[in-house]
Amino acid sequence: MPIIRQDNLFDMHELFEMEPTHRFNAIFSTIDLGPLLRIFDKKTHRGAPRELNYGAMIYSLIARVVERIPPIKLLVKRLKQDPFFRFDCGFLLSDDVPSEASYSRMIAAISETDALSKVQDVLVALAIQEGFITEESLAIDATHFEARDKPAAAEKKEKATPKKRGRKPKAEQAEWQAAQQKQEAEKTLYEKEIVHQLGASTEALVNEMPVAPKWGIKKNSDGKNTFWFGYKAHLAVSTISQYIIRGLMSSGNLNDGKAAIPLLKQIQQTMPGLFQAGILDKGYDYKPIYQQLQEMNLHAVIAYNPRREGEVVGFDEHFAPTCVREHAYRYDSYDAKYETLKYTRPKECATCPLKDDSLCQKIFKIKRSVDLRKYTSPARGSLKWTLFYKQRAAVERVNAYLKEYFDLNNVRHRTGKKAKVHFELVSLIYNASRLASDRLKVARNRALAAA
Repeated sequence: MPIIRQDNLFDMHELFEMEPTHRFNAIFSTIDLGPLLRIFDKKTHRGAPRELNYGAMIYSLIARVVERIPPIKLLVKRLKQDPFFRFDCGFLLSDDVPSEASYSRMIAAISETDALSKVQDVLVALAIQEGFITEESLAIDATHFEARDKPAAAEKKEKATPKKRGRKPKAEQAEWQAAQQKQEAEKTLYEKEIVHQLGASTEALVNEMPVAPKWGIKKNSDGKNTFWFGYKAHLAVSTISQYIIRGLMSSGNLNDGKAAIPLLKQIQQTMPGLFQAGILDKGYDYKPIYQQLQEMNLHAVIAYNPRREGEVVGFDEHFAPTCVREHAYRYDSYDAKYETLKYTRPKECATCPLKDDSLCQKIFKIKRSVDLRKYTSPARGSLKWTLFYKQRAAVERVNAYLKEYFDLNNVRHRTGKKAKVHFELVSLIYNASRLASDRLKVARNRALAAA
């Protein structure tokens, strides 16, 4: 079986070993600050000029992550004590070093807009234009990070009155059904089942995403529950180039599967037809996600998650049909026109005494519409499906890099809105470093070719 080789992020080591001035210039050159600077534009030309250099302040926030300076207090101290660092960030000799309060007000203003996501979109479009993101696949996964806020004490719940046993009277039944319908109508998109997301607009899905810090729970590698108070980062990553194509932040208690369709709809809206497959783990094994991938003409490569389902007679663990002697048929091909999977005889048929018997069927054809979860293209268990699924490691690698090297797990702001600014800024800086590194690699290769 061929080995999937992926570039290590720290082919970025060349970028991070450069002199600080050159490193900052390489990263800053990939970022268009236009959408961010427009937040602080004066509405009229009258009145006093702006006192703060907002462009330099934003660059200093980026340099803060690159240099791993977590608190704003230490950033301000570094700007005051290190003139070279101050000039690298774009401050002029005539500029005063901003206070912590100035940074706090700036971050609060950014948190009320979608400017950072627009800057991210421009950077990803630039990477596509320069040929660094090509026709590849998308890997989607979530990772958690803790909040700066303290969890509120849980409210004591009053004991519910015991329900009456038996069927409700007709008068009470109608009243109960009306109350249930009202309760369902009042739910947000993320409180309803995932299927409701298919008919919702991308804007509604993004705007209604809950971002308040909440308690989250997941099983670790030992099968034990781990808890955290904070958020989840949901990322859609290109599997070869390893750019963050789309990212969303949510409360820590949101089900991973409920963030997949919002991510996919955003990608469908901005860059349709660029990717081959959507690769996700078994936490995303929901029929609506398969339907969304099918609408985008992407192969659905999602690990199967059995839900109280018994053994299917006549099929193996990958849902390939089996013969009377329980040998699995081999996946042959997929007919996109008729959305049909074709299976041919098992290899054991060559020596089977029943090979010419009427019980032995030569070919099986199964429509995907029978069950989108079980019958995927490529088929489960096939070599192509396995090779696709191995590429999911790209998003796990990026999750680890964001936490270990880009300070995702070190939120210094309270409230979900400001934490979202931290998440979006970290994602942007990762992509900027990735693009700067790719440009350096191209320049080096050209220099070697010319020598």
